[in-house]
Amino acid sequence: MEFAKGSVASPEGDAPTRARVARTILENGPSTAADLGRELDLTPAAVRRHLDHLVEDGTVEAGEQRVYGHRGRGRPARVFRLTETGRDSFEQQYDDLAAEALRFLRETQGEEAVMAFARRRVAFIERDYAAVCAARPDLTPAEALATVLTAGGYAASVRSLPIGDQLCQQHCPVSHVAHEFPQLCDAETEAIGQVLGRHVQRLATIAHGDGVCTTCIPDPVATVAAGDSTPGPTDDIEKDGASS
Repeated sequence: MEFAKGSVASPEGDAPTRARVARTILENGPSTAADLGRELDLTPAAVRRHLDHLVEDGTVEAGEQRVYGHRGRGRPARVFRLTETGRDSFEQQYDDLAAEALRFLRETQGEEAVMAFARRRVAFIERDYAAVCAARPDLTPAEALATVLTAGGYAASVRSLPIGDQLCQQHCPVSHVAHEFPQLCDAETEAIGQVLGRHVQRLATIAHGDGVCTTCIPDPVATVAAGDSTPGPTDDIEKDGASS
């Protein structure tokens, strides 16, 4: 992985570790310095030095950690998340050329043609989901789906909730294009619901400025109880992945 020119500065010897710090935040979502130290086996001083540099060059930004339930004494820990500039530093599968091609498709064939393209693009979800389920019967359906999406470049993980699961996608390889063409997000959500065989609810997307793409996957029992309508209260569901 290479950062855009100028995104990692001197000392040059720190560049690989700094890139690992940014990559870890990309894959795991907003993280505290302590989280990063444990994940990368770095001392607190080293983590702070790298984070200070990444904040300075605009790759990451710091904010307060969300606390659900009772908050103890003391200031909340700071969490670090990638900025839009930081995301730009990672490989994007689609660029301005792709957006131009989709504009042409929309102008000449209409919105339905764009949606048809979006559905074809995410056909890998259904195809690979079946293969992962067969090869890894130990995984839950949501975990199998996260495995498929991670292989597709989405850095996905699953968080258990009282009403079911929350699928968190820390990275979107098509976020820039999806900002203009939401059909890409719609087709992805549609495919997720189809492979899981239930209604799912997209709560947030990177393409529209959220820190993480999040999708609520209710338990089948909860879905039936709700009449297969929108899932129940989502008070415990995070939209920006602050502690996914």
